Amino acid sequence: MQQDWIWGLIGGLMIGGAGALFLLLNGRIMGASGIIGGLADGSGRGNWAERVAFLAGLVLVPPLLAGLVDEIDTHLTDNLWLLVAAGLLVGFGTRLANGCTSGHGVCGISRLSWRGIAATLVYLLAGGLTVAAFRYLMGAI
Repeated sequence: MQQDWIWGLIGGLMIGGAGALFLLLNGRIMGASGIIGGLADGSGRGNWAERVAFLAGLVLVPPLLAGLVDEIDTHLTDNLWLLVAAGLLVGFGTRLANGCTSGHGVCGISRLSWRGIAATLVYLLAGGLTVAAFRYLMGAI
């Protein structure tokens, strides 16, 4: 049996733990898009240091942890334009949904928020359809 599933479990536990810690320490729901958005539009000036620290953790922790394991195969494509398109679509969807997977999926569902549950179902369905379209119709993945 392959052990790749353990990395998904560890990642889920890490983001869930980060969401719980953020709520306990700040009294606010953790949503990465809201944290970034507050820096981008200036509405987060009052707590910019914690926003920057959170984003630094998102960027710096994975490379630090990567040194602890021999090899992780992400199955990531080498097609730069596909990655850019994916990033832009994720950013657009995040703004459209007024939140991201950490806000709606992790924190929203754990609070039994109907809006979070609905958003999570919609983005999972959209992601599945997108992967199917790119893989089977376009042969890109």
